[in-house]
Amino acid sequence: MINRFKQHQFLFEELVKRDFKLKYKRTILGVAWSMLSPLLTLLVMRIVFTQFFGRNMENYTTYLFCGNLVFSYFNESTSQGMSALVGNAGIFTKVNVPKYLFLFSKNVQALINFGLTMIVFFLFCVLDQIMFTWKFIFLLYPVVLLLFFNIGLGLILSALYVFFRDIQYLWSIFTQLLMYLSAIFYTVDMYDPAIQNLFYLNPIYTFIAYLRTVVLSGAIPPVWMHLLLLFYTLLALRIGFWMYKNYNTRFLYYV
Repeated sequence: MINRFKQHQFLFEELVKRDFKLKYKRTILGVAWSMLSPLLTLLVMRIVFTQFFGRNMENYTTYLFCGNLVFSYFNESTSQGMSALVGNAGIFTKVNVPKYLFLFSKNVQALINFGLTMIVFFLFCVLDQIMFTWKFIFLLYPVVLLLFFNIGLGLILSALYVFFRDIQYLWSIFTQLLMYLSAIFYTVDMYDPAIQNLFYLNPIYTFIAYLRTVVLSGAIPPVWMHLLLLFYTLLALRIGFWMYKNYNTRFLYYV
């Protein structure tokens, strides 16, 4: 896989450039939307939910931003990655190239946007008087795993989208439901401990909880949380690459 990737490195770089340019084509603010969009979402959520959930909560803005940061990256990466195969059918039906390159390019674009938003997030942490410690280096762990988790899920979704175009509508509904189940704007403390544990069945909530533990609590998450994130990531990658391997030739007949 690595050797094939190196052989087609030029194509991959061109795909990343193309996707990045297309996203901001004919926009006035251009790449600034990468930071402005999550900020506007954060502002709306803060205005709407502060009076209900964050009235007596310290650093509620940062708490919100942690959830919004992770979910926005996940949503953008998987939603755009879903159409990676169908949108590039004109290329791989004529040229024999690894089909996962198209999905990888979408994820790189989403990762760049995530990185820009992360800079704004740290600025908000300063304004919210969050104390930066050496433990912030542990934020690299969930970020790297989230990248590969999104790739794995993108492989699954893009393969399904080739055969079932309805998946885009179902995924839109599912991600909306997932947002409410990820405790982005509320805390799980209001529930019984047994119910709180059920939230960890949601991978996105687990990623968010990891970030909040490091940023807001200034603590290193427990070992079981590290292992749980690794399990979700490896599972998504395993299923995703299995689908690409088994349905690789069939993609040509359905795009």
